[in-house]
Amino acid sequence: MAFESVHNYYEKLVYSRVMQTIGSKTVDSDYLEDVACIALNHLPSRYIRFEVDMIFYLSPEERKEMEDKVDQAIDNAVALIKENKASRKKA
Repeated sequence: MAFESVHNYYEKLVYSRVMQTIGSKTVDSDYLEDVACIALNHLPSRYIRFEVDMIFYLSPEERKEMEDKVDQAIDNAVALIKENKASRKKA
């Protein structure tokens, strides 16, 4: 049995938003991936098989709430990475 179509809906939202907000800055792919991983670890899982499943079942309010959660998780991830980098320089 294959499960290639099963994925966490937040992944697409996070990857897209990371690229929109910080992907154009001069950062390496490791940084972008770290931000995405940290953000995803602070978001709930929402597993689906097809994108159309979420589009059909989400109200505009629910979609906005998810997008806000993603933005906050990314902001927190960036702050955490910055904080960790600063504390390493002091050590």
